[in-house]
Amino acid sequence: MRKINSLVILLIRGYQKFFSPFLPASCRYYPTCSNYAVMAIEKYGLLKGGIKAIYRILRCNPFSKGGIDYP
Repeated sequence: MRKINSLVILLIRGYQKFFSPFLPASCRYYPTCSNYAVMAIEKYGLLKGGIKAIYRILRCNPFSKGGIDYP
């Protein structure tokens, strides 16, 4: 199970390194949604952390106030 978690985290880190720098900074929360996803998966595991990350991404929209939000 840890290998799957590590693989998903590696994919997120790849996104952060290769794709994210070319996108406009638009996340309304701190930490960013991708950093939040990594922290949530490390803390809760892939299933619960993944659900928390998806919920966070859905909340990150122009109508959200944003702010500091840790998993």
